[in-house]
Amino acid sequence: METPSGPPHDEIFRTPVYGTVFGQRMAVVHRLATHDRLILVPDPPGTDNPFVWVHARGGDVVGHLPESISNWMAPWMLDGGRAAATVAKVESDDVASWRRLIVEIRCYADGGGVTSEE
Repeated sequence: METPSGPPHDEIFRTPVYGTVFGQRMAVVHRLATHDRLILVPDPPGTDNPFVWVHARGGDVVGHLPESISNWMAPWMLDGGRAAATVAKVESDDVASWRRLIVEIRCYADGGGVTSEE
C-alpha cells in the first residue's frame, strides 16, 4: 500500500482528538484552553498503523489524531514535514468524548514555520 503524501502547500485544518478518555487524559483536557499550543508526535518508523499523538505542553499525552489524518501525516512528519497545533475548542463533559477537543493543525509544506519555541 502506498503512503499518501503530505500537503504540497501550507495547509490549515481542524480535527477532533481521539482517545481522550483513557488513563488520566481527561484531566489533561480539562487543563487546556482555547489557543493553547500543543505538541504533535508521530509514532516511530516501522509502526504498522502509525498515529500522530497530541501532547500538552510539558509532555502529557492528550490523545491522537484520527486515523484518516494520521495515515498521511505520520509518515510525512517522519520525512521532515513540520506541523503546529493549537486548541481550537474544548467542550464540556456532556459532549461525546471524540468531539470534546478540537485542534487546529497548521502544516508547513517547506518544513518551515515551526520552531522549538512554539
